[in-house]
Amino acid sequence: MHTITDWLGSLSGPVVYAVVAALVFCEDALFVGFVLPGETAVVIGGVLASQGKVSVYWLALAVVLAAIAGDSVGYEIGHHYGPRILETRPLRRHRDRVEKAQDMIRSRGAAAVFFGRFVAFFRAMMPALAGISHMPYRRFLPFNALGGLVWGTGFTLLGYFAGSAYTKVEHQVGRAIAVVIAGAVIAALIVWHLRRRRHQRAAEQPPGSDERGKPGDDE
Repeated sequence: MHTITDWLGSLSGPVVYAVVAALVFCEDALFVGFVLPGETAVVIGGVLASQGKVSVYWLALAVVLAAIAGDSVGYEIGHHYGPRILETRPLRRHRDRVEKAQDMIRSRGAAAVFFGRFVAFFRAMMPALAGISHMPYRRFLPFNALGGLVWGTGFTLLGYFAGSAYTKVEHQVGRAIAVVIAGAVIAALIVWHLRRRRHQRAAEQPPGSDERGKPGDDE
């Protein structure tokens, strides 16, 4: 991530807006979120905004518009091509998660578009699945726009305030301690992410299954 931050930081302001917006757009429209989640680019952009390299307001606007537009394109792809896109090689490897996203649409309807925005895999897939399910676009768009607004603004500000806090600590107590604090925060985020993934995998296990497979369980 540090390399990406340095690369984005070396770009001019308008190019930073364009790159971050393009990554957000492509995640939703072309499913590249499997490689680089759009939220990563947004948080990095927010950090750069805290350093004065870009405007946090213009960045948030670009992110929100890119999120809404990307979701709309993803919806149209799903609506036009239908279930055929689920048979592509990248998605066949995630069949269980795709089925879980489809169940979410069946149970929550258009609201799944909003809630799916905050989970990386669902964020990339939910618009296309909404199109595949022939959800009316007039129902899809309000939830798409609301999700893009909350997610885009929230993650931009997350990066902005994280970057501001780091700068303040660095000025007050020195770079060494600031690095230690930043490392502790990153470690805590990694632990939180791993625990969340573990809980998600546990929730996906069918009832009565036993991951440990102890030989005495059937006795």
